[in-house]
Amino acid sequence: MQPDLELVAVRRDESFKAWYHGYPYRTVRWHFHPEYEIHLIVATTGKMFVGDHISSFAPGNLVLLGPNLPHNWVSDVPEGETVEQRNLVLQFGQELVTHCMESFPEWRQVEALLSASRRGVLFGAQTSAAIKPLFLELLAARGLRRVVLFMSMLEVLVSAEDTELLASPAYQADPTGFAATRINHALSYIGQNLSAELRESDLAQLAGQSVSAFSRYFRRHTGMPFVQYVNRMRINLACQLLMDDALSITDICFKAGFNNLSNFNRQFLIAKGMAPSKFRRYQQLNDASRDVSDEAAARGAGIEDAPSIVPAVQTRGHARTASAAYPTT
Repeated sequence: MQPDLELVAVRRDESFKAWYHGYPYRTVRWHFHPEYEIHLIVATTGKMFVGDHISSFAPGNLVLLGPNLPHNWVSDVPEGETVEQRNLVLQFGQELVTHCMESFPEWRQVEALLSASRRGVLFGAQTSAAIKPLFLELLAARGLRRVVLFMSMLEVLVSAEDTELLASPAYQADPTGFAATRINHALSYIGQNLSAELRESDLAQLAGQSVSAFSRYFRRHTGMPFVQYVNRMRINLACQLLMDDALSITDICFKAGFNNLSNFNRQFLIAKGMAPSKFRRYQQLNDASRDVSDEAAARGAGIEDAPSIVPAVQTRGHARTASAAYPTT
């Protein structure tokens, strides 16, 4: 079975993506992506598939995946039931690895680990226990603290002795073959051309199918109709662009691929429950409140018995990090 391509969207003001998702979720399928991935299961049991490796998993299952290595975790969850937070995910690209190797001689320690990750590296309970609190803090962290936590996680993984390679030595991922599938051609084209006009008939031609066949094929693989998928991707891009105060709402409308402002406002309202301008104001308010909170903490201000602040992801099932607001496909 050919794996699907996952398009990993890293925010423009971040160097890697840290997020989590529940179960079922649309990326819970046989898939691959060019990015490295650190994957930690925090709930459910089931079967793990990495390359040509198949085994059981349970909470604490920690795996480092190399670029283009197909993978999937299928949980034993009764039909109709959902899990809010099943796994934690950290994804980073080869460009970041290259920059770090060029800038930090110490990064050479990571090379052997990253090379091994092309077969998938499973870590034991001791390493998993050391990684989990760093991972949970990373979900809520921002700025340089994210970088510190990322490097700390890599240090733990590099030093780990409880490791096991998963895919067999003979197994080799073939991203060229994967990307040749019709749907992955279409998804890649959409991701690279969001600001241009996208018509389902053109994508059907690219995939070598009739429009009706492509429509059914596309919906089966993405879980939504073509127009809805494109609008979702464009809204996600608009959310990122709204972080840039230098861009007007009208500029963002056209940069995100919408052809008129009223349609953009309508689609944004449907997707986010508010106008783009209000979304921007809330983001500004959120950033400002965290700055004030950080400053107060640094001064030691506050009442002695006031409740401490813990990452929302640990206390509220519906909380999401900023990165998780921009889902992958």
